[in-house]
Amino acid sequence: MRLLAGFARPDCLRQSRPPESERLPTEKNMSAPTIRQFQADEWQLYRELRLRALAESPDAFGSTFSRENEFPQQWWQDRLSAGVASATDLPLLGDVDGIAAGLAWGRIEPQQPKTAHLYQVWVAPEARGCGAGRMLVAAVIAWAREQSVAALELCVTCGERPARRLYDRAGFLPVGKPIPIRPGAELLEQPMRLELGNGRSQ
Repeated sequence: MRLLAGFARPDCLRQSRPPESERLPTEKNMSAPTIRQFQADEWQLYRELRLRALAESPDAFGSTFSRENEFPQQWWQDRLSAGVASATDLPLLGDVDGIAAGLAWGRIEPQQPKTAHLYQVWVAPEARGCGAGRMLVAAVIAWAREQSVAALELCVTCGERPARRLYDRAGFLPVGKPIPIRPGAELLEQPMRLELGNGRSQ
């Protein structure tokens, strides 16, 4: 599978527009996205997508590019292999025309076995508008239902209108007041929740 341009080196991750030869097709010519689970040996692909997401959308995540760029190779290998092997994790890859173009991660925390969480949702700018984000979210919702959890929760940065519309359309509702996106930050995020009708959450 090919990667989007700018993935190979961390100093290239902020590249806003890939070379012509490596760009995705225009929206009207794109194939339907393919969503699948990462494989355990795809840790480098996961790392490159995750770092590009943090660099391209720094206000969308609780973590930062500078923090995760310092993680050693072994951390990424262990993180993905553990996630792939776990029944309570769902690391997803979005593919558009053979190019890795998005990711998402579903997880059920041990202390909240009846609530699943949606993390790390991101689609490369070159692939936006073809439904990859919607399909990633839908895949995690379907997985959460299969796990018989009562609800799926996420947080979205306040002011992120496209992301908020995506979650609104999927049926998520705001819960409580906005909270800081990370300790000490002025930027806020809104917790949201989708009830799945599988009993009471905890």
